[in-house]
Amino acid sequence: MRRVLAGMRWYLRAVTGEARYDEHVAACRRNGVTPLSRRAFERHRAHLREHRTSSRCC
Repeated sequence: MRRVLAGMRWYLRAVTGEARYDEHVAACRRNGVTPLSRRAFERHRAHLREHRTSSRCC
């Protein structure tokens, strides 16, 4: 049962994008760079999402 719940948690975090910040922090640690704060990271993601031409219908 615990394994099923862990799998569901992983899936939901992957689908919603929640895990992307954790991946960002891990990549920054590997490269020796200071990671963005959670707020700055989400703000940057929102900016990219809003300004991509492929994300709009018109």
